[in-house]
Amino acid sequence: MGDLRVRLADIDAPETAQTCNRDGEDWACGAEAGEVLAELVADRTVICRTRAIDVYGRYVAVCHAGSTNLGMTMVQAGLAIALEGSPQELADAQARLRALRYGIWASEFQVPADWRAAHPRARPQSEIANNREPRSERDTNQPTQEREYRNEFGCAIKGNRSRRGEWIYHLPGRPYYEETRPEELFCTESEAQRAGYRRSRA
Repeated sequence: MGDLRVRLADIDAPETAQTCNRDGEDWACGAEAGEVLAELVADRTVICRTRAIDVYGRYVAVCHAGSTNLGMTMVQAGLAIALEGSPQELADAQARLRALRYGIWASEFQVPADWRAAHPRARPQSEIANNREPRSERDTNQPTQEREYRNEFGCAIKGNRSRRGEWIYHLPGRPYYEETRPEELFCTESEAQRAGYRRSRA
């Protein structure tokens, strides 16, 4: 926006050079995500509500083009993922799209943050800062209370022990959550980690 660089809050999307595998063929999912976002903002007034500034100097914001919430629309288009700690409506939308196998959920793809870590040369130099991913917009110098995950049955984080001996926990709204059969349930990530589980990479 002018001279300001803006990152949409609560979501992440495939990078422009990133591909997904759909029906055994490469699909330029990153380029398509960029094209769809460009169409959403073309010739429209975009208003952004800033939450923070990330380590790359980008404004982290919730943005609307008219009445269209850009982050939500990208998730609903199946071209972006909801980040951990995002609003429940984003997580719910993602769960629906994943169940329908729509957009990137109909393909095999690498989580964008993992793809960027594996392809540092594909990222703009302005976004390489000490080889770190952007902080969450909720990261500040002030201590914050850890998010609790609950549903109508109680704690909602699923701890699963795989046949290969891996102890993995899954968060609501994330890939594999619905089909995961838990050995234990936790309310916070730190509880799961203290019990010996690691977060699912998917």
